[in-house]
Amino acid sequence: MCAAAVLPGQAYAAGPGAYAFDPDAKNVQGATANVEASELDEGVPYRSTISPGEKLYYRVTLDDVSAAYVSAVAVPGDSGAVAYGDGINVSLRETDDSQCGSGRANFGSGEYARPITAYAFRTVEEGGTTCQESGQYDVLVERETKDPADSDAWGLELRFLKEPRLKSGSSMPTEAPENWPSASPQPLTGKQQKRSGGAGYAEATSLENGRWQDTVAPGQTRFYRVPVDWGQQIHATAGLSNSTGADTEFVGNALTLSLDNPAQGHVSDASLSYSGSPASASLRPLPPVAYRNRFGSSTQVSSMRFAGWYYLSVSLSPKLEKSYGAEPIPFELSVQVKNRAEESPYEGEAGVFGVTDQDREVARKGQNAEQAAKSGPMKAVAAAGIGTGSVLVLGLGVWTLLARRRATAGAPVAGHPGAGPPAGGGHQPPQGW
Repeated sequence: MCAAAVLPGQAYAAGPGAYAFDPDAKNVQGATANVEASELDEGVPYRSTISPGEKLYYRVTLDDVSAAYVSAVAVPGDSGAVAYGDGINVSLRETDDSQCGSGRANFGSGEYARPITAYAFRTVEEGGTTCQESGQYDVLVERETKDPADSDAWGLELRFLKEPRLKSGSSMPTEAPENWPSASPQPLTGKQQKRSGGAGYAEATSLENGRWQDTVAPGQTRFYRVPVDWGQQIHATAGLSNSTGADTEFVGNALTLSLDNPAQGHVSDASLSYSGSPASASLRPLPPVAYRNRFGSSTQVSSMRFAGWYYLSVSLSPKLEKSYGAEPIPFELSVQVKNRAEESPYEGEAGVFGVTDQDREVARKGQNAEQAAKSGPMKAVAAAGIGTGSVLVLGLGVWTLLARRRATAGAPVAGHPGAGPPAGGGHQPPQGW
């Protein structure tokens, strides 16, 4: 027997800001000409790079019934400073350049480098005239950089997903909700627990409702994930601890709390300023997960369109290092998922666009995706397979040994009259095998 080694995700840059790419990501090179673009397979993570001002093409194959999503996580190096408008734009296009959809992400007023994500999608609509047919489509990733002196390449993590089909005969709403519970929940009062975040989406630590304590260093981003089912509403607050030093210098947009959906499309974020005293920031109230949210005009509504693992990230500005040092600062991440789960609208398995009992157990244990895969049903299946194989090999050995002993016991003594081969002409398996 042989065992395959699982390698951890490689960090893109040294230091506290290092990002852990998906360990299963395949390397792919973007093309400057769309006809030379490499194809992305559904459900497979990819790793690429993009330089300042570059426009890179990739390609996907779509059917004529499924909504499709292509996301790009932009991972700057460890240089720290970025301009206000720096970011990426992701668009999905027909090969004649007709645009199906696009999404953009930038660093905002914080102006510090950290992983940011954007996605583009194609939906199939009754009466639609653009991007409705099956065939090949272009994915265009564009990088915008304001500083002409910036020559550093950014890492890219790409993913292509297709949404499951709706149940046959189901009638879904075609308008976004007009209102939803928008009051902030009461603060949690339960016991605070420690749980360390991951360095990328693939390493995101699972959380359930509760108050979670961690630390984050200047220039670092911590990743978490929370299972949010159909009909459920997520609330999150990040509270940064006070400084133990004497410095009280003001730093604007010191911490950013972000929420991304299961397709790694950005949903919402909140930021806080810091002057050495405790400070907190909360995501604005979002609608419960519902299929009809996709018809909303705002990103914060339309991105809450399916169930699954929602990603929370906490980033700390590198500007804090000058006044408060390079040591990590404690913070608390409070998570509340409200409402009872509702039925999935999909036909069959939902894949990443659903929440299972196993997902809830993984969240309770605080495992990331790799840890869950090693301890979940697949491990049990593998162990069962190895166990069954071992039993069969052992059984064959016992059968052979018993057969030989019977043959020896039934054979005449050498040299005795009538000595010859055993009756039956060969070995017979012991009874019961």
